Amino acid sequence: MAATGGGGEGDERWPGDATRPTRRLPAQLGIEKRARRRLPAQPDIGRRARRRLHTQRDTERRSRRRLPTRPGIEKRAQGRLSVPLAAEWRARWLLPAPLIACLLIAVPDLLVSRVPPLITLLLIGPLLACVRFGVRHTVMVCCWSAALGLAMGIGDGSVPGFDFGVQWSGLLLGCAFTVYAARQRERLIVALARTREVARITQEAILRPISRTLDGTQVHTRYHCAARESTVGGDLYDVAVTPYGLRVLVGDVRGHGLDAVRLTAETIAGFRELAYTAPTLTALTGALDARLAPELGPEDFVTAVFAEFSPGEVRLVNCGHPPPLRSGHRVEFLEPLVPTPPLGLRPDPRQYRVRLQPGDRLLLYTDGLTEARDPEGTPFPVLGEAALALREPLPQEALHTLYTRLTAHTGTTLTDDLALVLCQPAASPIPVRTL
Repeated sequence: MAATGGGGEGDERWPGDATRPTRRLPAQLGIEKRARRRLPAQPDIGRRARRRLHTQRDTERRSRRRLPTRPGIEKRAQGRLSVPLAAEWRARWLLPAPLIACLLIAVPDLLVSRVPPLITLLLIGPLLACVRFGVRHTVMVCCWSAALGLAMGIGDGSVPGFDFGVQWSGLLLGCAFTVYAARQRERLIVALARTREVARITQEAILRPISRTLDGTQVHTRYHCAARESTVGGDLYDVAVTPYGLRVLVGDVRGHGLDAVRLTAETIAGFRELAYTAPTLTALTGALDARLAPELGPEDFVTAVFAEFSPGEVRLVNCGHPPPLRSGHRVEFLEPLVPTPPLGLRPDPRQYRVRLQPGDRLLLYTDGLTEARDPEGTPFPVLGEAALALREPLPQEALHTLYTRLTAHTGTTLTDDLALVLCQPAASPIPVRTL
């Protein structure tokens, strides 16, 4: 029976051992005595560890005290605050704004008796609060407005009057409306956050980040979506481990927006369905074109490149897409012998084969790489920059370097979608970077 306590490997106990006193051999007693003689030195170690811990805590407390000054330092160092941090600080500065607005309305009436009563204008504060803040802050501003309105009535001597009662009742009714509006706003924000989370999970299911070995080939991806509120654009990629080998798709849907996302999802779904049954890449291309035909408009099309890996070679079908790039002893584009129209324009797919030597890498990409330009209009030198970036030992680092060099060339965030897929046979030795 295995021990239930903290015994070592192979320790066993029989029923009744838990209540039976443990016998100690003379050798064991001697070891424990010698160990106890060395115990007085351990408190010093514990004191030093506690001293280090207290020092670390003091450092953290001092750093937390200096946090309010950090945004200014970061702004001077980086030129601008990050978006979440800047929004948080703006929200903090705007917290007293509704209270101050109510006070500015009430002060003239409290100090100067000739000023006509402006009790209903005190509703400006609650309206500002319900638009920008939550229910708790709106209730606080409503109480502040009601108190100021009552003080204005007492100062004018019109508290028992009918006119004051009507105006103050209108103020209270408006305050109740602002609290209700703030509550509805919070519910809408929560619903919007849930919707965005569902959309994010759905988009990740469409375009899955890949960084692993599939059927003897290392596959790594990098994706950039130009749309701010989306993670899926018009560029697409997918992989499938089929009975015919590892198959990779990289494509680009014409257009942008929701229509492009819809066509992206349709293309990936069709590839996932057909990649396991089509015996050849040409058959896969024809079947996918037939599947997408009802979904495409008169001017819609999808450029695509298909790759199928086998030992020592890769088979390619290119339908109007930028040619793959092979990196090995030299860096070169793998142009097809006969150009083929994109999907949706009745392509006649032609397959061509390319040998992969040990250490070769295959980069599949979209036109976001080839059409990127700097502020002066100079295109990104794909061949030269890829030759430098793909020298990195690890594929993921190579993609990161290429993307970094691309953004450095453009000088700003990419305005077009970009998909990068880097493939390398796992059995090949990792290339050594030469300086």
